[in-house]
Amino acid sequence: MAANQYVPTPELQLDTERTPTETIFRCSGRITSSTSALLQSTVRKVIPETKTIVLDLSNVTYMDSSGLGALVGIWVSARKDGCELKLVSISQRVKELLHLTSLDKVFATSRFPNTPSF
Repeated sequence: MAANQYVPTPELQLDTERTPTETIFRCSGRITSSTSALLQSTVRKVIPETKTIVLDLSNVTYMDSSGLGALVGIWVSARKDGCELKLVSISQRVKELLHLTSLDKVFATSRFPNTPSF
């Protein structure tokens, strides 16, 4: 009889969709010290190829200071290359983190891509 093998799901999953005008990353899971490098490296790869990057954070269940640092790092890289970074469908928890750190004033954030939420 074979033993059931447990395969853990990744802490962060990134699904990518490209349109003619933007690249959308649908993030699911946790953005923490163990996943922030994955987020940064994945998003930074497409910055030279697009004018707008959209991070859909609707399925992000948790974000720590490393996650906030990753967002800032991506924003800096995008800005240097003339690329716009948008955060969309932000959970209440992430919205509170952005507000507490005053990062809500830095990011172009919206509940839906063309509607500001702050």
